Amino acid sequence: MEKFFKEARQFFKLGIPIYGSQLSYGAIQLTDTMIAGRAGSQELAGVALGSSLATPLFFSLSGIMFAITPIVAHLFGAKKISEIRSKMRQSIWIAVGIGTILTIAYYHASNFLKLSTIDQDIIEISDAYLKSLAIGAIAMMWFTCLRCFSEGVTQTLPVFWVAFSAMILNIPLDIILVNGYLGFPKLGGAGCGYATSIIYLYMASAMTIIVMKKQFYKELSFFKKIQFPSLFTLKELMFLGMPIGIGIFVELSMFSGAALILGPLGDIVLASHSIALSIASIAFMLPLSIGLAAAARVGNLLGEGNLEGAKYASKLAITITLFSAAINTIAIILFDEWIVSFFTSETLVFSTALSLLVLAAIFQLPDGFQMGTLGSLRGYKDTFIPMVLLMISYWVFALPAGYFLTYIGVSEPLGARGVWIGMIIGLSIFSMLAALRLRFIMKVSLRQL
Repeated sequence: MEKFFKEARQFFKLGIPIYGSQLSYGAIQLTDTMIAGRAGSQELAGVALGSSLATPLFFSLSGIMFAITPIVAHLFGAKKISEIRSKMRQSIWIAVGIGTILTIAYYHASNFLKLSTIDQDIIEISDAYLKSLAIGAIAMMWFTCLRCFSEGVTQTLPVFWVAFSAMILNIPLDIILVNGYLGFPKLGGAGCGYATSIIYLYMASAMTIIVMKKQFYKELSFFKKIQFPSLFTLKELMFLGMPIGIGIFVELSMFSGAALILGPLGDIVLASHSIALSIASIAFMLPLSIGLAAAARVGNLLGEGNLEGAKYASKLAITITLFSAAINTIAIILFDEWIVSFFTSETLVFSTALSLLVLAAIFQLPDGFQMGTLGSLRGYKDTFIPMVLLMISYWVFALPAGYFLTYIGVSEPLGARGVWIGMIIGLSIFSMLAALRLRFIMKVSLRQL
């Protein structure tokens, strides 16, 4: 029990601020959904559709930045401070380059929607939303780079304070820009995108100042010297980060694919799906935080050469994430009507979202389990095989099953519920495959003792 409590304390020390940060990121998106929803179902559908493209684009590219956490965690555990400084001086330039690519991608992303049968008015709202996001794309990547560095060196609290203050700032910005208050033009769904760009400019600036000024970072500070990217560092980030980015893209493409599958069913179904997905995403922040903490903690222990400790930390991470997911499931089922009432006052949207929320609750269990496993695998710097397993689980099983159940079904079409059942099937398959992979990696690492 002493070992359990000691390791649990480390997880909560890392995980609680990460949880606060993730809640803040989620609350920013939640605020967008709520404010756009109050402006009308069409505005909400436009923002939801735009977000279904923007989110996978961001995470697929920022996956390269997410590799910074295990890289820095290993170096920090091994006390190789000078190598951390060198890596980060190069990584910050790579972040700017990726941010530039993201800017271009956001600006042209809506062209993909024009190939669909979705209502043209909704597509126009999505287009304006995506173009407004493009303004802050470089700042998004800059902040992500500094955030991953900070988490890798166990400093999760500063990231939380930046994220929390940004979440607070986003609320009045959304209200003002969407509705056109204080002399600003009424921007509708696009206002959510402009607000997001503004807060990411703030977050990037605030995190830069913290890294430059906070005492803990003094020895680690990398802003005192300019060092251009090296081919070695770029290869290292690409080798670890590209599979992370592609894996996240695959996972999020499942959600985006779900939105596109449901798009022809109309704005009521799409808006209801968006509400259920937003609620599921907010609940998921707790197991996600433990998974992110696992990547840092397992990486630190491996850097120290403590392979038995890394194995124990991985198992504990899975236990905690599964327990937290079970709590989320119960909470969603118990308070479903009360939760949905925050998102919409339209009767039809409310009732449709409520029918999806039971499935969103069940969705938490495999989603939580896979996050503990995936976070531990990242700590071991194992990213390629998990990416392949994600492709199999989501593209071969989840999306085809979701489409079949939505429009054909076993006995009859299930509508939006079919997509959610398909996603649960995909997540369950990946959870089992990832657990087997982690078990194999831990055995291989222990043989090296």
